[in-house]
Amino acid sequence: MGGLSLWHWLIVLVIVVLVFGTKRLKNVGQDIGEAVKGFKKGMHDEDKPAAQLPDERRREEEAERQRDDERQR
Repeated sequence: MGGLSLWHWLIVLVIVVLVFGTKRLKNVGQDIGEAVKGFKKGMHDEDKPAAQLPDERRREEEAERQRDDERQR
């Protein structure tokens, strides 16, 4: 009743391939790979200073500052 042998794992693998099909398993593998890449990129991008924000966000911040200045007048 110990662990599973190599033959047990091969049988499980064959059953999984028969149930899900190779195309679906390939898509799942690609999705997981893209998720890992996205996570790594997100962790790397987190360290960027505020001066490197995208142009759109900077524009939004400038527009908000202008609105605040107009309200104060």
